[in-house]
Amino acid sequence: MKRLLIASIGLIALVSAAAAADLTRPAPYYPKAPVLAPVYNWTGFYIGVNGGGGWGSSNWDSLGRFDVSGGLVGGTIGYNYQVGKAVFGVEGDIDWSDINGTTATALCPLTCKTANDWLSTIRGRIGYAADRFMPYVTGGVAFGSIKATAPGFAGATNTNAGWTLGGGIEAAIVGNWTGKVEYLYADLGNSNCGFSCGTTVSNNVSFRTSILRAGLNYKF
Repeated sequence: MKRLLIASIGLIALVSAAAAADLTRPAPYYPKAPVLAPVYNWTGFYIGVNGGGGWGSSNWDSLGRFDVSGGLVGGTIGYNYQVGKAVFGVEGDIDWSDINGTTATALCPLTCKTANDWLSTIRGRIGYAADRFMPYVTGGVAFGSIKATAPGFAGATNTNAGWTLGGGIEAAIVGNWTGKVEYLYADLGNSNCGFSCGTTVSNNVSFRTSILRAGLNYKF
């Protein structure tokens, strides 16, 4: 009986020592799997604002070519649809414009002026989705005013339709906001001023401009 009691005490001591050793051993470390940010998707409607500057030229049949320049600001609306890395979209905008220029010649010594008061485009866009960045090309139709004035005469203001072509890059900033920088070339064709500008019956006035602008969009 005495031997059994001694053996039992020894077994209890051994188990206690083993348990104490387990308690002092540090718990194994299992590293957490990295959390991957979801790839950005460009599909959706958006609205925004844009602004920048333009420079270009106007040509009068009677006066020749001269430079135009100025600023513009307005609103944008569009839709993108992403397929794989390709992004197909349509975008429209309308801007208040102050792109204008003057010239003085023997036929117009007190300066004649060409001005563009507003400019609008409807364009298709094709982009490449590099996650949160999207370079793109764009092109379509352009609409706007061509205002030709000569001192002492009524002048003429016409709304013309032409074409536009360009490209840019857009980036997802934070949340649903994106920002872009783009270049557009717009050609509104010719507007006839004629007797309203004190010259011949036919006096075509052209307007062509390069535009560099930035934009901020909110995607729904």
